[in-house]
Amino acid sequence: MKGRHWITFASLALTLAAVQQPALAQNGDTGGGEVREDRRDLGQDRRDIREDRRDIREDRNELRGDRRDLRQDVQSGAGPGQIAQDRRDIRQDRRDLRGDHRDLRHDRQNQHGDRRDLRHDMAGRKGHSR
Repeated sequence: MKGRHWITFASLALTLAAVQQPALAQNGDTGGGEVREDRRDLGQDRRDIREDRRDIREDRNELRGDRRDLRQDVQSGAGPGQIAQDRRDIRQDRRDLRGDHRDLRHDRQNQHGDRRDLRHDMAGRKGHSR
């Protein structure tokens, strides 16, 4: 579970770095560097979104497993400590899912902004080439 948190943290850090790139690219370069950066940002956005979706699938599977464990423990007459642990696991899985969905929304917003930047930069290149 800790490994997934590091992956999410790394994904968020890369996303934040990608968000800064368009702001740094506003230096008036008409040589196509901005377009390359926008395309690179879009590629990173796609990778982040795929990773977010994978995290969501994994967390959903964990949640299903923890719910199954809780049902089995209740049916088998497990002690209150074990049942409480199962419920804590379920709460943690739900928190993880909410975080994954938040990351996915954030990455989709970044992708939208990067597409807008690419369209803007492509329009600027066409205007300068005349």
